Amino acid sequence: MMTQVFDTHEKLYRALPSMDGLLAMASLQPLLQRYGKTAFKQALNQMLAAARAQIAASQQLPEWLSIDAEIFEYLADQLQASHRHSLQPVWNLTGTILHTNLGRSQQSEAAIAAVASVMRYPTPLEFELEAGKRGHRDNTVSELIHYLTGADACCVVNNNAAAVLLMLSAVATGKEVIVSRGELVEIGGAFRIPDIMRQAGCTLVEVGTTNRTHLRDYEAAITENTGAIMKVHTSNYHISGFTAAVDEASLAKLAHERGLPLLSDLGSGALTDMRRFGLKQEPTPQAMLADGVDLVSFSGDKLLGGPQSGLIVGKQLLINQLQRHPLKRALRCDKLILAALEATLRHYLNPETLDQQLPIMAKFARTEGELQSQAQRFITALAAVYAPAYQLQSIACHTQVGSGSQPDTFLSSVALAFSATNGGSILALERHFKTATRPVIGRIANDQLLLDLRGADDFDELLTDLQTLGAAL
Repeated sequence: MMTQVFDTHEKLYRALPSMDGLLAMASLQPLLQRYGKTAFKQALNQMLAAARAQIAASQQLPEWLSIDAEIFEYLADQLQASHRHSLQPVWNLTGTILHTNLGRSQQSEAAIAAVASVMRYPTPLEFELEAGKRGHRDNTVSELIHYLTGADACCVVNNNAAAVLLMLSAVATGKEVIVSRGELVEIGGAFRIPDIMRQAGCTLVEVGTTNRTHLRDYEAAITENTGAIMKVHTSNYHISGFTAAVDEASLAKLAHERGLPLLSDLGSGALTDMRRFGLKQEPTPQAMLADGVDLVSFSGDKLLGGPQSGLIVGKQLLINQLQRHPLKRALRCDKLILAALEATLRHYLNPETLDQQLPIMAKFARTEGELQSQAQRFITALAAVYAPAYQLQSIACHTQVGSGSQPDTFLSSVALAFSATNGGSILALERHFKTATRPVIGRIANDQLLLDLRGADDFDELLTDLQTLGAAL
C-alpha cells in the first residue's frame, strides 16, 4: 500500500509543469512583463509549492493547475497581493475621526497638491530667492504662525513629542522644571512627561496633588536651580469634582517675576473655535501666548488638520535657542511635511471656507439630519443586495474626536447597522469588508457591524463599494 501511495505521489509530482514551461506560457506573459522576472518566478515557486503540498495532503493535483486561465488568475492574485502597498486607502467608519491606527488627519486637496509639487520639482527649501542666499526651512511656516497666533516665531519638528523634548532640552537641560502632579500625563506609545524630562536632562519637580494645585505650590518650589515652569494640557483625560488648577496668566506672572520661562504643552492644539461643532473649546496657542506663556508646543496633525508635525511657537529669543540646538536637525521636518503644513495653515487665513477645505472640519460639520438622510439612501440601495443573510438599519450613535483629544466629548452621528440573519455571520462580514480593494473598517457592538457615516469621505463612492462587496458575498 505504501508503495502505491509513493508511486501515485511521484506520478503527480512529475505531472507538475516545469518552471521553464511556465515561464514560456503565452497566457502568462502579461504578468511577466508587468511584475518582472524576479517577482514572477517567486510567485511561480510559491504556486508549485502549494501544488506539492496539496498532492502530499490529498494525492490530487489542484484543479486550477490544468486550466491556463485559472493559473493566470491564481498568479495574478498572488502578485497583486505581494505588490499591494501597505498604506492602502481604507474607509474609516469606526466612529473615531482622528484614529491613530488609521493615520489621523486626512489632508486637504491643497496640501496633497503641494506635496506632489515638491516631490516632482526642485524647491527653495532653504534658499531665499530674492536675496539669492541660504535661508531657513521653517521661515514660511513661522510667518504664517505669526499672522495666525501673534507668536514672534515658530520652530517645526516631526511631532509634538519631539517638540516637548526639544523645548525642554534647549531651555532647561541640567535644571529643574516644575510641573503639577495633575498634569504628569501619559499619551499613546508610552510617552510620559517624567520620562521625557529625564531624556531632556531635566529634573522634574512635582507640585500640588493629583486633583488640586495652587499658585503657592509653584512659588514654594522655585529654587536657584529652577530652569522653567511647565503647564501640560490634559487633553486625553478629565478630572472632575474637587479640583483646582492655576491659570496660565497667573503662572506667567509668577514665572516672569522670578526670571523664568513658562512652557506649555498643548498636545492636540487647535487654531479655531471647536464649539461650533458642539465640541468643547480647546485652549489655543494664541490664547496661551496672550496670557504670557513664552513657548507653546502642539501637534500639526490632530485638531489642526495637517500632517504629523510638532510646532513650538513663542518668543523669538527662545525660538532661536531651539533652532540652534543640535537636536533640531535630528527632529526637523522634510520638504513634504513642510509643504503640507504650509498649505494647511493657509486654509486658516480664510475662516469662512475652512470647514469645506479641511477634511476633519468637514466631517465635524456634518449635521445629524444629513447623516440620517444618507443612511436611508444606503439602506434603500443595499437592503436587497445583502439579503437574506444580513439585515440593514440605521441607528443613532456617537462619534469621538480621537487621538487623545476631548475624550469625554462626542458628536451625535448615524451608523449603518448590519445584523446577521439566515446563516449570515457578523465576523465573516467584517472579514469580507476588510478584504476589499479599499477595506471598510467599522466596529462591532451588540452583535451588529456598525459603519459610522460621519467618517465617510465620499458617500457615492462608499455606496458603490458596499454594493460591490454585497454582490460578492
